[in-house]
Order: sequence, then C-alpha cells, then structure tokens
Amino acid sequence: MTQTSPRPHGTRWTFRDGLESTRLRAGLAVPVLIVGVGGGLIGAAYLAALRLVTEWIGPGSRAALGQTAIMVTVGIAIALITRLLGDSGNVELLVDNIHVLGGAEDLRQIRPLIPQSLLCVGAGGAMGPEAPLVQTNGAFGTWVAGRFRLDAHDMRVLTITGMAGGFSILFGAPLGAALFALEILHKRGLQYYEALVPALVGALIGFALNFGLTGLGLEPVWQLPAVGELTGGDLLWGVACGVIGAGGALLFAAAARLGHWAVSRVPVAVLPAVGGALLGALYWWSPFALTNGEMQVESIVTGGLTVGALAVAIVAKFAGVIVTLSGRWKGGFIIPLFFIGIAGGQLIHLLVPSTNATVLMVALAVALCVGVTKTPLGSTLVVAQMAGLALVPTALAASVIALVLTNRSTVIESQRARAPSEEKR
Repeated sequence: MTQTSPRPHGTRWTFRDGLESTRLRAGLAVPVLIVGVGGGLIGAAYLAALRLVTEWIGPGSRAALGQTAIMVTVGIAIALITRLLGDSGNVELLVDNIHVLGGAEDLRQIRPLIPQSLLCVGAGGAMGPEAPLVQTNGAFGTWVAGRFRLDAHDMRVLTITGMAGGFSILFGAPLGAALFALEILHKRGLQYYEALVPALVGALIGFALNFGLTGLGLEPVWQLPAVGELTGGDLLWGVACGVIGAGGALLFAAAARLGHWAVSRVPVAVLPAVGGALLGALYWWSPFALTNGEMQVESIVTGGLTVGALAVAIVAKFAGVIVTLSGRWKGGFIIPLFFIGIAGGQLIHLLVPSTNATVLMVALAVALCVGVTKTPLGSTLVVAQMAGLALVPTALAASVIALVLTNRSTVIESQRARAPSEEKR
C-alpha cells in the first residue's frame, strides 16, 4: 500500500485533495470488485425473495380484515426475531459507524435484519427495501475489508461501495446511486471523495449483475408523460417545488419526532404488533396507506384521480410511513417520499392546469427527498433516471432550494462533516 506523507497539523482537507483521492488505488481494486459482485448477488437474491414474500402476504385482493391480521402477525414476528437474534440496527447507526469506525460495528445485526425487512416490506409496510438492502450491502463491504485486513479509511471506502451497489440495484440508476451513497453520510454535500470511483464501480457492477440475473430491461421504472418543450416558467415552478418540498420535509421530520414520542411509553415487545394494527386500520381507509408506493405511481399518473383522491393518497402514504417508522418496522422512506412528491406534483397540476405535470412531479419528488436526506445530486439523478427524463435543470433547482431551506432540520441525526481524523494520512 502506497504511503503518503503526513499532513501538517491544522491543515484543512481541500477540494484538490479530494480530486487527487478519487483514483482507485491498485490495492483496493480486488476488494472493490468483490464488494461489487457480492453485493450484486446479495441484492438480486434479496429482491427475488421479497417478490415471493409479497406475493404470499402482501396487500392485493385480500379483504382489509385479513390484511390487518397479517400485519399484526408480522408485528409479533418482528418482536420474536428481535428477541431471538438481537437488534438489527438501522441506516442511521451505519452512517454513524462509518464516520467513527469506518464501517458496520456489529455484522451480526444482518441476521435479524433480513427476515424482519422481508416480512415488513412484503406485508405492505409503507416503507421500501432501500434501507435494509443498503445496510446489508454496506455490512458486506465492511466484512470484505476485514478479510483483507484493511484500515479504517479503506474499510470506509468499501462500506460506501457496498451501499452504492445497494442503491443501484434498487433504483436502476448507477451514477445517481453512487452519489446518493456518498451524500447521505453528510448534511452539506459529499466529502469522502476517495470513495467516489469505488462507489461508481460498485454501483455499476451491482446494476449489471442484477440486470443479468433478473432479465429486467433498461427501461425507466416509471413511465411519466412526455415533458414536451420547457420554458423559463418551468424553471420557476422548479423553484416553487423546492419551497413546497422543503415544507413537506420539515413536516415529515416533525411528524417522525412526534411519532417516536407517541410510542415512547409502549413496551418494545408489543410495539411492532401495535404498528401492524394501526397500518391495518389505515388500510381500511385507503389502500395507499400500505406499500412503499413504487407500484402505485402508475395509478397516480394515469388513473385520472381527482384532487380529493390525490389528497387522500398523499395523506394516507404520509401517515403510513410515520406509523411504519414509529412501529419499529424495517424499511426505508426514500421511495415513499418519491411517491408523495409525484402525487403532490399531479395535485398541483390539477389545481393549475397550465403547468407542466411532469416537471412538477419530478421536481417535487426530488425536493421532498433532498429535504429529508440531504442528497441533492443523488436524488436529482436517481429520480430523473427512474422516470426516464432529462429534467435535470428544473429538478436540480428544486433540489438546491429544498437543501437550503431545510439546512437546520435532519431526520438522519448521525449525518455530519468528516472529521480531520477521518482523512487518509
């Protein structure tokens, strides 16, 4: 391993240092490839298992009472798995450990995480598989670093590489996924420049393997209406969506805190079952309360829903996410935030018909996610590619505005700047 000369005490980490560190060192080439290939296989297997579980216990033609019974049963199973295998941790803990240790602290947390998340997401919990998949692949990167006896700095690089592969497998957007994995660690832009190229490699390998194993095409996940000719007014609407998305993100953060406070006196052993019962009750009101919303986007875009129906869909999904999160069900809130943003954009278009619906849907989905996760570049590229659009300017305008307006608010409390001790000496 090539040694660099020590950095003088007090010297700041500069952007030039970051650019120089983006090169993939020869000593990391093999571990990065292993993380990319292994992560791709893990991701493909996880999503295949999730499809089977969803077909078995997921919401669909089943009556609301039957689905409620399943949700409560899953809640009981979550508590039992936790008791038998221990706590499964979360992405917030992984982010904190990446800063402090360079990677996941306890790899045994993956044992309960995989069955719990498959049950939670498969049964219809209003959060997606992104967090469990990223946590699992990130832990795999940590494990590979341990096998190669790498130091904390290189372990951090491999852990981020695994996270990027996890995002890429799910979103089908390698570049956006790599940037998302880097940005989600911080509140104000990516700072682990040395992990950029490895993250890109991991994302590409994970994407290619998942594509080859599943046979899924390269078509966008969502088919939104053609955008048509853009005007200066569309850019202004992008800015407006940034403001609206920032407001939604602040509301989401406040609701998440309120949800945690509301269940603070509920015994941990029964909390997942209570959460399942509440999700079942929400399902009686609206089917949009369950699932992460990825497969429900089509009904929002092409279903001809009224203003009232769209408002119900937004509120139901929002409530479902908060209940899922507060009930200690496993999953991620990124895809549900995308859904809420797309539904909100369609709602604004119905209220102001002269607007471009596609511009609004993409810009608001990006803004809402950025306001919560602080990932302006990753979110912009991920949503643009998932929707098959070239709306980067309007989406980026919304992204930057949302980031600025939510600067003091955070949901992932462990996000922070890199410390001087985290620099490669």
